[in-house]
Amino acid sequence: MTTKLREVDVVIVGLGWTGGILAKELTEAGMKVVALERGGMRTSENDYSLPNIRDELRYVVRHDLMQNTARDTLTVRNNPQQEALPMRRLGSFLPGEVVGGSGVHWSGHTWRWTDMEFKIRSNYEERYGKKFIPDDMTIKDWGISYAELEPYYEKFEYTAAVSGKAGNLAGTIQAGGNPFEAPRARDYPLPPLTPILASEMFSDAARNAGYHPFPRPSANASQPYTNPDGSKFGGCQYCGYCQRFGCEANAKGSAHMTVIPIAMRNPNFELRTHAWATRVNKDSDGKRVTGVTYTNVLNGEEFEQPASIVLLCAYVLNNVHLLLLSGIGAPYEPVAQTGVVGKNYCYQTGAGATLFFDGKYFNPFMNAGGSNATIDDFNTNWAFDRAPHDFLGGFNVSGGFNTALPIGYRPVPSGTPQWGTAWKQATAKWYQTAMTINASGSVMANRYNCFDLDPTYRNAFGQPLMRMTFDYKDNEHKMGVHAAGVINDIAKSMNPTKLNSATARTDPWTVVPYQSTHNTGGAIMGSNPRDSVLNKYLQSWDCHNLFVIGANAFPHNSSYNPTGPVGALAYWTADAIKNHYVKNPGPLVQA
Repeated sequence: MTTKLREVDVVIVGLGWTGGILAKELTEAGMKVVALERGGMRTSENDYSLPNIRDELRYVVRHDLMQNTARDTLTVRNNPQQEALPMRRLGSFLPGEVVGGSGVHWSGHTWRWTDMEFKIRSNYEERYGKKFIPDDMTIKDWGISYAELEPYYEKFEYTAAVSGKAGNLAGTIQAGGNPFEAPRARDYPLPPLTPILASEMFSDAARNAGYHPFPRPSANASQPYTNPDGSKFGGCQYCGYCQRFGCEANAKGSAHMTVIPIAMRNPNFELRTHAWATRVNKDSDGKRVTGVTYTNVLNGEEFEQPASIVLLCAYVLNNVHLLLLSGIGAPYEPVAQTGVVGKNYCYQTGAGATLFFDGKYFNPFMNAGGSNATIDDFNTNWAFDRAPHDFLGGFNVSGGFNTALPIGYRPVPSGTPQWGTAWKQATAKWYQTAMTINASGSVMANRYNCFDLDPTYRNAFGQPLMRMTFDYKDNEHKMGVHAAGVINDIAKSMNPTKLNSATARTDPWTVVPYQSTHNTGGAIMGSNPRDSVLNKYLQSWDCHNLFVIGANAFPHNSSYNPTGPVGALAYWTADAIKNHYVKNPGPLVQA
């Protein structure tokens, strides 16, 4: 039996960065908000402090902060001709399942995506002609501009305590920053993190090669900081436990210690943990949503939470899955290219090299999530001509460390035995004296990379699992080859004693090894309902009181981490709801 609860103004599904931002902003505007979070409540003081947090077995091997694949997962295949099989163990990506979401265990890398992404089809057609874009590449303009989003980028950066160095202030290039970034009104709220030896060596080599290295912007507070909302950060201690861990120093920007506590102090807000949303409910004509049905996973009780506005703020995969389960929007079909929900799923590609030096000691256990120097010469630099290389998109290259863990980080030269005395000797010799150079590359949308509901496998509630169809295409293979060449040229110029060279990812993609938790697409934004699920305010074209906030809205994937635009779009959507939608409920953009 389902218990129907009293209606509220807003129900939020998922309480990470997007849900936390919307909860804070809308409760402050006087709206009654209920948040449903599948995971449990955790805090910095009770759960992420020493000695609890430095547990590699618990957080890395056993995925303590991540979704439980025994209860819910997805099926995976490379192409429509294959049978999709369930992902029984987390691997390639790690969605969070806890109050604060994946923002608890991220590294903090925070980028501003620009009109290079937002107007991608227009840019490439204008420069290279329409024939340069392959027929199967379903990239599209996003329907929003960098100028519209710039103030919201700034708001998110100042909320999350981003450390960095501006490269373009109001159109004036700044020494030491990224000269290819779009103009910003203000510098980052905090100076860059202290560089480490590996990042300094990479910067020197990149500069000597004619590139433009800069410190990676990251939500790791380089010094104690109080953000505009009054949330207090400690300075980063370079403890080496960043990715996959909560921050012991309260130095990593996360919703659980910024926007969520502010919302929770407001009497207009209520948080319900262990609340698994199973369906978004629609009214009889299907033009509005009426609320969310969810189950308390601790005791199995089912509830219906009516609401005037529904906000889906869960992880990319969960937002798209819930739309498909709820029958909102037409499911995408890749052969006929009909429908929109599930379309344009994207991931990231990359390449990496390991350099070994006799006589250099890197202390890899001392680092932060943003302890990298980066070059953007092959990414946001529009002067880089893609035509000779025959690919769209770009890649950034960085040198340094990010969570080189005592157990998991074991760099050894190629050809070293994988076990036994020789392996032990090699790992002892090279642990301190190796560094990495990595590239992260964008992935363009393809008609056959998509989501739908699996016809065979089901989750703990008997609902169809979501099926992911994905593989890298020729565009990504060509980009990977170029990125590997750039990495290897820089690496060789540094004269390492030994080098594990970078190679492109040209084999079929596999879900098994970890790559990045940067999944995008499936419920994309755009200028019309024919080829998108959401308008520029992340409002559903089908049901005007439904908003779907997250990287699911991205029509393709950049080489950058997605959290910067995710946070900015959350503030952008909050403003649209507060200042426009509640005053005149209905479509904010006319179809």
